[in-house]
Amino acid sequence: MIKNQLAILMAKRLEKITKVAKATGISRTTLTSIYYRREKYISYEVLERLCDYFNCELSDFLTKEKDAQS
Repeated sequence: MIKNQLAILMAKRLEKITKVAKATGISRTTLTSIYYRREKYISYEVLERLCDYFNCELSDFLTKEKDAQS
């Protein structure tokens, strides 16, 4: 399963969704969906903006975890 690390990245900086939304131009609705891992997909543009904002690589933002059933 692939998981995003948005909540972790935000926690490290003590940032709120509103601040990230204003700085990146990504809607609060989209960020909230990503934050709570409810998203079905994340566009390349959103991924790029978030990686730029958090000054991280894509591999820092997305991680692959083994399924519990495997």
